[in-house]
Amino acid sequence: RISLVVVGHVDSGKSTTTGHLIYQCGGIDKSTIERYGAEAAEVGKSSFKYAWVLDNLKAERERGVTIDISMFKFHSPRLQFTVIDCPGHRDFIKNMLSGTSQGDVALLVADASQGGFEAGISKDGQTREHALLCYTLGVKQMIVAVNKMDEVGYSESRYQTVKEELSAYLKKVGYKPANIPFVPISGWVGDNLTAKADDKMPWYEGPTLIEALDNVTPPRRLTEKPLRIPVQDTYKIGGVGTIVVGRVETGVVKTGMTAHFAPVGIKAEIKSVEMHHESLNEAGPGCNVGLNTKGVAVKDIRRGFVVSGEDNKASGVSSFEGQVVV
Repeated sequence: RISLVVVGHVDSGKSTTTGHLIYQCGGIDKSTIERYGAEAAEVGKSSFKYAWVLDNLKAERERGVTIDISMFKFHSPRLQFTVIDCPGHRDFIKNMLSGTSQGDVALLVADASQGGFEAGISKDGQTREHALLCYTLGVKQMIVAVNKMDEVGYSESRYQTVKEELSAYLKKVGYKPANIPFVPISGWVGDNLTAKADDKMPWYEGPTLIEALDNVTPPRRLTEKPLRIPVQDTYKIGGVGTIVVGRVETGVVKTGMTAHFAPVGIKAEIKSVEMHHESLNEAGPGCNVGLNTKGVAVKDIRRGFVVSGEDNKASGVSSFEGQVVV
């Protein structure tokens, strides 16, 4: 399982690209997409039908921007991905940080349209900011999707301009551009997501987006280490109880075990472990899970707490090493 974090400047087409990719990979059926298309058209946002796969909040659909992080899963021929679609708007950078910190691989969506790329790569653009944050937060594998190629007539020269400028910046951040696939796509039309668009871009000889994703290297999972799950969020679900959401970083979480929440020292029984609405007996590193807990209230657990097991509890430290990026 790979956690794929999707980042980039606001309106670069992150949610549309991701939603269309999930649809082409069979992660969502045609009737659902058609329903989203009809609903989007009713509010004058017909081009948002694929984005609505991930933009679930009413406020997101009305504004047309991603506010919180969204998660969805799909399969490539070799790997299973959990997509973490992050907001591009500056106002929601806190949510973007929460999402990126859970990623194994970053998909940086760059807007190739005239003015769109320039806005993202400018001094205050989120293309720059997100790329830097990805590297700083430890997401060392990256794929760049050069999006909206349909808006620039599938121009090879425009693709090369975006690739050269972005490569120079990514190298400055710490990435090795030679190891990064730059895939020209149209998230809206669906070009080069899962099938080659040779008729429109005969000049491009690289992989499709799904092929590039299928070639990433799965990180080593630390199952032998003590259990640690940083809490991403908590929910109260009627008739179910308190659900604690987070990504297993190390160790294994199991149904029936007693969880310890640091730093407050609260204990709770884990009634069930779920991932993508499927119940599991256990889940290991890299899994984004929901823990149905017994004996704890939503108000008692906050984002940033750490879940551990009774046998090796997470505890405070006297010092730690930090990285400061200015």
